[in-house]
Amino acid sequence: MTYTVLLPAAGSGKRMGASRNKLFLELRNTPILIHTLHVFEQDPQCKRIILAVKKEEQLFIEKLLVEHHITKVAAITEGGSERQFSVYACLKAAPPEGVILVHDAARPFIKQDVIHQLVQSAGEFGAAVAAVRAKDTMKKVSNGIIQETVDRESLWIIQTPQAFQYSLLEKAERLAEQEGFLGTDEAMLVERLGEYVRIIESTYDNVKMTTQEDLLFGEAILTKREQEEQ
Repeated sequence: MTYTVLLPAAGSGKRMGASRNKLFLELRNTPILIHTLHVFEQDPQCKRIILAVKKEEQLFIEKLLVEHHITKVAAITEGGSERQFSVYACLKAAPPEGVILVHDAARPFIKQDVIHQLVQSAGEFGAAVAAVRAKDTMKKVSNGIIQETVDRESLWIIQTPQAFQYSLLEKAERLAEQEGFLGTDEAMLVERLGEYVRIIESTYDNVKMTTQEDLLFGEAILTKREQEEQ
């Protein structure tokens, strides 16, 4: 089953402590953005990639695509002030059909088998998201005081990709825009429609490059994968 992937890439490097878009920071001399794009470029089931970028960064990104032989980018849209707006801009540029994946451009380590499970589940049921089980003890806190210990067996840490049938995501995005609602992720917008969103278990390697420490973790993941391939 084929899919279209939307990549909002109009962020900044504030939490990374960088003076530029964190997606341009490098792992093994290759920008994080390119590492992420390679995942989908190499996946036969990925039909097209649609990017949302800052207007002032578009020419630079287009040069990166050529330099690194990324051929599946079918459209580049202008990103919005919020991630949700960037995703909706990408969706409007996508053909109104099939399964749509939304993925953080700063998550370069998603596994292809997880992607395929997400696409299959969304195609069959409507919506599915990648997630991992919470490993630590979880506490509910108010004003710096622990109120209760939460049962972590029912808690999952949500990642991306998040996969949806086009019609379902379009409806959720359109309604959110009409009502001025800003969600934390696309699954939240779909949940507001009363729809079920299924969980596909992912890996802890699928980390989002957000802080300087994450870059060190990213280098370690690349080293581990190289060793696994030997």
